[in-house]
Amino acid sequence: MMEFDPHREAPAAAAWDDLLAEPGTILADGAMGTMLFEAGLQFGDPPEVWNLTQPDLVRRIHRGYLDAGARILLTNTFGGNRKRLALTGHERRVEELNRTAAILLRAEIESAGGVALAAGDIGPSGEIMAPLGTLDEHEAVDAFAEQASALIAGGVDLIWIETMSDLAEIHAAIRGVREVRHDIPIIATMTFDTRGFTMMGVSPEKAVAALVEWGANAIGGNCGNGPEEVVRVIERMHAVAPEVTLVAKSNVGMPQLVEGRAVYLTGPDVMAVRGVEMRDAGARIIGGCCGSTPAHLRAMADALGVAPA
Repeated sequence: MMEFDPHREAPAAAAWDDLLAEPGTILADGAMGTMLFEAGLQFGDPPEVWNLTQPDLVRRIHRGYLDAGARILLTNTFGGNRKRLALTGHERRVEELNRTAAILLRAEIESAGGVALAAGDIGPSGEIMAPLGTLDEHEAVDAFAEQASALIAGGVDLIWIETMSDLAEIHAAIRGVREVRHDIPIIATMTFDTRGFTMMGVSPEKAVAALVEWGANAIGGNCGNGPEEVVRVIERMHAVAPEVTLVAKSNVGMPQLVEGRAVYLTGPDVMAVRGVEMRDAGARIIGGCCGSTPAHLRAMADALGVAPA
């Protein structure tokens, strides 16, 4: 494994600015969990542990998306905060699992020529923020800061906060990141899977306004019920914030149960069409979430005119 100095600073925002200065659509990667399940990950097992037990496999997944044309790739750390890891008894391994994930991705990007950016993936805590739930704001900020610190120590270029439904929680995540590194770029996406709103009742318009105020560098929607839903989210965000860099990273659709397995039936050709619709709606950064594979990303790259780096 390629080694990195854990005390090195993450690259300055210049790398992010340079990427945005390039013309055309920026392709983000596709699903990590889908690929890990195909490789044998069992439901309920923490994917982050595979950074230690199956590092070559994790790197091969990253390489598949790099070869498909992705310029932003996410670490295998979606559930890498102490709250989520506590569900499987791994809450004391936050630093090890996240830093290793960042090193794996950084190494794969460098071996491919260093043309993509490594994004440290931060997902929800798995708990509900007070006063509706029991997660205290200070505790949430601290947990997200702990994860961000390990990702940044591993060498990520930016932080990608995703699949959030509560503005209070995504604000805590942004605050946690900023406590660690005030100038690292942040992409922040929410999931609008409840009739155009998040599960906690947040509209695309309210989300983009709040996330701009809190200093996110790019904002959008991810996951959800499928690409058509995310197209509408981007349209609504773009209508009220046309100057904002918008992100569309949708599921390929809802899975169907086939012979006892959850299978995503939406093919690459459909995602290619939807990717163009996302771009036309105002998205600058486009990728895939649950169910997507390198084949989906290649079809999207072709349709969007994204040349392999």
